[in-house]
Amino acid sequence: MVRKLQAQGISHPGVLGAMQIVERHRFVDTALANQAYEDTSLPIGLGQTISKPSVVARMLELLCQGREGRIGRVLDIGTGCGYQAAVLSHLVQEVYSIERLRALHEKARDNLRAFRLANVHLLFGDGMAGYAQGAPYAGIVAAAGGNDVPQAWIEQLAVGGRLVAPAVTDSGQQHLIVIERHAHGFTRSVLEPVLFVPLKSGVS
Repeated sequence: MVRKLQAQGISHPGVLGAMQIVERHRFVDTALANQAYEDTSLPIGLGQTISKPSVVARMLELLCQGREGRIGRVLDIGTGCGYQAAVLSHLVQEVYSIERLRALHEKARDNLRAFRLANVHLLFGDGMAGYAQGAPYAGIVAAAGGNDVPQAWIEQLAVGGRLVAPAVTDSGQQHLIVIERHAHGFTRSVLEPVLFVPLKSGVS
């Protein structure tokens, strides 16, 4: 899987190393384990999916790009099965990962228990509101896309921080968006088209 990611242009050594360490088959149903290392999204229940490895790697490479060593505190929105939080745990000092669907929150807790990741904090709540108690964040990454990036996320970003999330642009298509916070404002970049599950508010 990692060799395929390199062939697709992923070059950040930390991201490649983290994806080598975290066994993706442990985050999908046993019946799908033989597909775990293919570059495909897979169902994890409740209409949600585990993202394609290439998409996870791309987003985390964007998050880490040009930054030395481990990033500080990162907010992971949409825990899902817990895979991205596990990969992040090897790249950042602390992960706050929030999930709005209780059944998935519990599934992620079960999946991550064996890994004993002391720097991963799983939260049950509305990810659209972010998690103000842990702010400001050196990075924010989201696994669901809405019509725009919620203002709460932008406000919870630290100066020097970077946010990577899918959102619908003026074209009507979902694209990867990167927002960086500077001392005197923000820069926003629109990158390649992507297809993520819709961002929803509330808990269930």
